[in-house]
Amino acid sequence: MDSLPTKNIPTKALVVEKPGAPFVLEDVILDEVRSQELLVEIKYAGVCHTDIVVQEGKMPIGSFPAVLGHEGAGVILRLGDGLKESGLVAGDRVMLGYCSCMECPACNEGRKGACNNIAMVNFAGARGPEDSPLRLANGTSIRGAFFGQSSFSKLAIVDYRAVVKYDGPVEDLSFLAPLGCGYMTGAATVLNVLQPKPSQTVAIFGLGAVGLCALMAAKSVPVAEIIAVDILDSRLEMATKFGATKTINGKQHDSIEAAIREVSQAGVDYIVDTTGLTKMINEGIKALGHGGTFAVVGTPRPGELAEFDALDMLVHCKKIIGITGGYCDPQAVSCSFGSAPALADLQKFIPRLVQMFRSGKFPIDTLSKTYPPTEIEQAMQDMKSGKV
Repeated sequence: MDSLPTKNIPTKALVVEKPGAPFVLEDVILDEVRSQELLVEIKYAGVCHTDIVVQEGKMPIGSFPAVLGHEGAGVILRLGDGLKESGLVAGDRVMLGYCSCMECPACNEGRKGACNNIAMVNFAGARGPEDSPLRLANGTSIRGAFFGQSSFSKLAIVDYRAVVKYDGPVEDLSFLAPLGCGYMTGAATVLNVLQPKPSQTVAIFGLGAVGLCALMAAKSVPVAEIIAVDILDSRLEMATKFGATKTINGKQHDSIEAAIREVSQAGVDYIVDTTGLTKMINEGIKALGHGGTFAVVGTPRPGELAEFDALDMLVHCKKIIGITGGYCDPQAVSCSFGSAPALADLQKFIPRLVQMFRSGKFPIDTLSKTYPPTEIEQAMQDMKSGKV
């Protein structure tokens, strides 16, 4: 049993005081662990683009100050009374993903990444918008339980729905932590939702962590052609290393559609957009071949509208689909989207990705760099610039 108090648990966390404010390492107090919650010592936490857009105030979460972070990984210190039969025990290593309501039609079908209430249970806090497990030392309430974890904290109260057990070395969590969101989302979009055939073509827009993992997944199929699009040469070079057959620097072309059709005259079968930029969405839809599918994975700004030629959509049988979390359940057997069995149907999805990493098909250890909490601003700048 840990030696921490049962409530009013002191720890340190990166706090954002208001939209646009920097992350500041502060003393905070955690509430007691409730029945369906765990106390986790966070060893590592990935920095996701979603954390940045929330910190910048471009995506609402209800209130500030807030503790963000939703790609945590660490060790269980304590379990709530309702988790005695969960198969988890203190000392277990865990990765942390997202929450789902467990009650809506999508959750009941196994598509927890497509939960009807995913925004409420993740962005408003797993306990609900008026109930947070965090406060400042002066008593000020902090928006917590972000994605059921708020893992930019040394200790975190975590909703059990976000927990995935990991049996490997704790040191590996330094590069496995982003499996909880970004890496899983990119890979599951390809393997669990789109399910391209070996004869088909895939284009990836945006080569951050999500895009590169989508690319690795497409390479693992393997598909006939992978077109990688970004504006940073460093990321395009990395895409080639991971299996892209053609790269396009968006800054060097007036039309992304034209650049893609120079490579694939008939258009491409699938496009995975991780940029969230409406310009890229508009260009991408035009670049689809007959029967092609455009997957919106990156987060557009609220209120921004994409445009498309409705007749072109009809005549060429094109499809647009929004995908959150690759539609998969990171803890259990994920759904198949279509008639062919997805890898996620055969294994638990995050453990499957770990297996792919071990076999050399998912080299995620080369994607990340570790920073101390005091250097989070530098980490975000390096992420934006393409250094990591």
